[in-house]
Amino acid sequence: MKWITRAHVHVDRVACPWLISRFIDAQAEFLFVAAALVPEIAEKEGAIPFDAPGVELRHVDGHCSFVTILRKYGLKDPALLALSEVVDAADTGRTSSNPFAAGLEAIAQGYSLRFPDDRENLEAQFEVYDALYAFFRGQVR
Repeated sequence: MKWITRAHVHVDRVACPWLISRFIDAQAEFLFVAAALVPEIAEKEGAIPFDAPGVELRHVDGHCSFVTILRKYGLKDPALLALSEVVDAADTGRTSSNPFAAGLEAIAQGYSLRFPDDRENLEAQFEVYDALYAFFRGQVR
């Protein structure tokens, strides 16, 4: 399936593709476009839009799109829920509410500088999310 979001990925727009490809759609293909083009290209490509204004899988009730996607797809893995707290705090500017959030924000900024191409950024940064997920799996056991 194709998925589409805004270009110039950061915390939520890296975390969501990681979540989608690891737990929802192993064959996911991601498209990155200007925010204003998301609805038009989503329709044209038959893609599921996320983390863009006016789409179903967006920020809801002050929480980031990662949380919305977890809820939509009924993902209840305790390690994913712990990771979602970090992503949510980092993406919504509440880094002081989670001890890992400021670090994730710094990592996202560094990867954006190193990998301005969205696909390269995802490829490189997925390892960070794999590691964080492994960490939280160990914590919740």
